[in-house]
Amino acid sequence: MDVYDAIKTRRSVRAYQDKPVPEDVLKRILEAARLAPSASNRQDWKFIVVRDPGNRRAVAQAANNQMFIAQAPVIIVAVSLNPDRIMSCEVPSYAVDLAIAVDHITLAATAEGLGTCWIGAFSQREMKKVLDIPERYKVVTLTPLGYPADSPRPKVRKPLEEIVCYEKFKE
Repeated sequence: MDVYDAIKTRRSVRAYQDKPVPEDVLKRILEAARLAPSASNRQDWKFIVVRDPGNRRAVAQAANNQMFIAQAPVIIVAVSLNPDRIMSCEVPSYAVDLAIAVDHITLAATAEGLGTCWIGAFSQREMKKVLDIPERYKVVTLTPLGYPADSPRPKVRKPLEEIVCYEKFKE
């Protein structure tokens, strides 16, 4: 699958088959995250791979009890190791860096026939407790990873003309 097909077909999956993700497939997906660019190439991140069923349930509970997350055989949790770093453009680098890396994960997963779902609804405090993450770090997002058990609806997106300006900003 080429990158454009992965972009077109990636969906937020909220139901997963009870089927393990092969280790070589997981490694390729994690390698896609490793290869992602980051500010000053610092790679100020860790990715926690959660596979144990009890730990997956605890993560899902810390994610506002979204129990579909625990259905997936794998959960990948993205953690910033330097959440206080601000780029010269006044944007926190972790927000950009981990968005890029996790997007690499979601597109690689799609190319492998797997589903993902960006999860931003969770308790920072509870997630850190569940995963033994030191207080100085920040959980940025997480995604379940597994074989879809359903066919999510097609994407609905605004037309290009509504979201693109040329040369200068226009309302």
